Amino acid sequence: MLSLLRFQTAALPTARRLSTTSIRGFHASPLAYIKVGDLVPNVQLREDTPGQKVSIAEELKGIKKALILGVPGAFSPACSAAHIAKYIKAKVDVPTYVVAINDPFVTKAWKDSLTSSDDKTFRFLADSTSEFTDAVGMKFDATAIFGGPRSKRYALIVEDGKVSKMFAEPDNTGVSVTSADNILPELK
Repeated sequence: MLSLLRFQTAALPTARRLSTTSIRGFHASPLAYIKVGDLVPNVQLREDTPGQKVSIAEELKGIKKALILGVPGAFSPACSAAHIAKYIKAKVDVPTYVVAINDPFVTKAWKDSLTSSDDKTFRFLADSTSEFTDAVGMKFDATAIFGGPRSKRYALIVEDGKVSKMFAEPDNTGVSVTSADNILPELK
């Protein structure tokens, strides 16, 4: 059966060729990205410890405007110095959720290294099972860089629980489209 699948996919034009994993896993189409107007997914993330569960969707109830920043990895040079630190330095005045596919101990240590203990604006959330990242369609294979799947770098401006603006890096990890300089004017 597998050799028949290989033969059938080899006969397809290059642009339409599917891997046997895609066929066996019934995932013939790419994940859909979250869109402007969509509600933020109600998914449990972890904050500081495995037992402290947080749903951004629940947190956003009653909040006029917020920012969700997806990052490829805590403590990575671009995420720490060129991306999140610039938002912190700019003193963002809306609730900001930083989401990374890391465990909650790592995201807490990262938060502690970047923010002061009295900073209540920034919350660093662990998406250790990538459920939230999958739900917003932002996971990519970062095995070559991080050893496994990670989140694309993205920014979601959320108003009344719905995505009002969406930004994603075209190369998954760069810091141009989602930079503080680009996103902060959009929050006004």
